[in-house]
Amino acid sequence: MSEKKDKDVRVGVFVCSCGSNIGGLIDVKEVAEYAKSLPNVVFTQDNLYTCSETGLAQIKKGVTEHNLNRVVVASCTPRTHEPLFRETIKDVGLNEYLFQFVNIRDQCTWVHMKYPHEALEKAKEVIRMGVAKVSKLEALENIVVDATPTAMVIGGGVSGITSALSLANQGFETHLVEKDAQLGGKLNVLNKLFPTGQDASELLESLKERVKNNSNLTVYTSAKVTNIEGFVGNYEVEVQQNGKTTNLKIGVIVVAVGASLLTPTGKFGYDGKKRITQYELEEKLKNNDVKANNIVMIQCVGARNDERKYCSNVCCMSALKNALLIKEKNPDANITILFRDLYTPGTLYEEYYRRAREAGVIFLSYKLEKEPIVEENTIKVYNEYIGEEISVPYDLLVLSTPLIANDGNKELAQMLKVPLEENKFFLEAHVKLRPMDFATDGVFICGAAKWPVDITESITQGYAAAGRASTIISHDTIEVEGATSFLPDYNRDLCTGCEVCINVCPYKAISKNEDDEIVITQVLCKGCGVCGATCTNHAIIIRHFTDEQILSEIYAFGGS
Repeated sequence: MSEKKDKDVRVGVFVCSCGSNIGGLIDVKEVAEYAKSLPNVVFTQDNLYTCSETGLAQIKKGVTEHNLNRVVVASCTPRTHEPLFRETIKDVGLNEYLFQFVNIRDQCTWVHMKYPHEALEKAKEVIRMGVAKVSKLEALENIVVDATPTAMVIGGGVSGITSALSLANQGFETHLVEKDAQLGGKLNVLNKLFPTGQDASELLESLKERVKNNSNLTVYTSAKVTNIEGFVGNYEVEVQQNGKTTNLKIGVIVVAVGASLLTPTGKFGYDGKKRITQYELEEKLKNNDVKANNIVMIQCVGARNDERKYCSNVCCMSALKNALLIKEKNPDANITILFRDLYTPGTLYEEYYRRAREAGVIFLSYKLEKEPIVEENTIKVYNEYIGEEISVPYDLLVLSTPLIANDGNKELAQMLKVPLEENKFFLEAHVKLRPMDFATDGVFICGAAKWPVDITESITQGYAAAGRASTIISHDTIEVEGATSFLPDYNRDLCTGCEVCINVCPYKAISKNEDDEIVITQVLCKGCGVCGATCTNHAIIIRHFTDEQILSEIYAFGGS
């Protein structure tokens, strides 16, 4: 590749110390000095924290004073900071797509902390590659689409009701769709809530009253979403209710379908009478129908095993809550909880556990390899503490079973074009950075639909999802990422219509029109590049990641 500088390309390189994350291992001043020697680089600078107010001001100053038309930032991860740096150069009139992020923290200093010299040389290499690519970048424009100021929440449990009320209270027309005949989900069966001790029915009635009195909220019970078409800001949703079909135009969608409870058929002699689940115990407690004096609870029934490896998050606290409620009614009741590990996060829940111990609840640990053996009136369990098997009498056996994904999740996920994780729960865009978002714009997630959570967390997530959704429908128009795939007219002859791109597109952004031609819906495309990589004739081009741009990085690797 030619080393000649292009007089029309003026690159600025900003190298971040990231405190000691980068600067503690390599000499960032040396890296910045090296960058000056690269083709088209006219200005370099090292910063302590490039993402700080001072660092951002220095980028703006560099662009203005040195007439930069390309910017490279070498620092941490684009996953967290690229939008910030793009917005920074945009503020001083530079197109946001004329920016390249180079990760010299995660990919250099963090992974090579025992090899500082090699980390330094690698940092120079990846910056050289970044400069080569940024020199080939072209200005792009984000796609602007109209946004319909309406929302739909699918699922009428506590999380869904909370989210719908939040959106409606912000003034947005909101549609709440629930498959059952009444709102509330599991609140309809639960007795009391931990750790407050509040009646579940009290919370439910409060929520129902707020729903009833909200003029912006339309509720569909005994209803199902049967079809979803469109894209962010412009969804066409079909709802069926009692044989009637309603078509709605929706701007954003919140998934709050909750989760199901595992029925422990074939486990520990479960019969729904003498051997029941915690969920069935809730109804007995509500009806004051617990007559047993010797009660044993077994935790992790159907969870944390080869079939279902995850912890269900709520089982331990449910067992503690119900054990305490029984003890309050009958202090002489003998309650034994057989557990593998106890999950009581935070000081409040830990205090709940202490109260159970003080009330006389007995806790015995068992291993998955030595599960309790349930007999007619006794349970044999190998006590890990004393190293021998003991027998525990029982009149009532309560099995703590996990929350599991709904059977209908796959069907809904396909309509929404969103993914499921390995346990068939819905998969968020990023567990830390975008916990309420999907990778598909305009669709959000809350509550147990994405993972087992308790009532408190369900409510919190309901508000959070509504907050994220409102950022879209609070505007008349929205901007969507401009780095997308496209099929230019000059490549039309290369396209054979084989439909490979249609089959592999994870966002369903590619289809055929009435003339049997491949059409890419730009607003749906996320620029992942799968279509371009699999196009047999290389007809599809990915903006911001063209062949020339990618090859420039490859050719720069290993250069002087």
